[in-house]
Amino acid sequence: MTDINDLLSIDRPLPPERSFSRPFWEASREKRLLVQYDKVAGAYQFYPRPTSIYTGRRDNLEWREVSGRGVLFSHTIVRRARPPFRDHEPYVLAMVTLDEGVNVMSNIIHCAEEDLRPGLRVKPYWHPLPDGRHLLLFQPDT
Repeated sequence: MTDINDLLSIDRPLPPERSFSRPFWEASREKRLLVQYDKVAGAYQFYPRPTSIYTGRRDNLEWREVSGRGVLFSHTIVRRARPPFRDHEPYVLAMVTLDEGVNVMSNIIHCAEEDLRPGLRVKPYWHPLPDGRHLLLFQPDT
């Protein structure tokens, strides 16, 4: 078994705050997950965008709070990486399907490689950033 790095010690560049993503990042300060929802399409989208991926319109979008719980849909073990992840390999890059049906790409932490499998229940792990926001990562929901 290979030890999987949790990536918690990496100095990550701060994510830019844009007008259309500000609600997401502001909620992260309180460790709450807001996801855009298109009222016309009846579907969530992630990552924050200025317009709907379904209708191309702005006025259809609203922010909804979700639990952040879901299942591991797919993952890969990254063994060669570029900065700032270089020398922190191996680590898990995952696609998580939230209970609301939207996919989120992130890292899985606090999980042994042999425990990774599709369908693994996960929950949010809010990693603090220097400016008070938090980065959404996932960990097993045990």
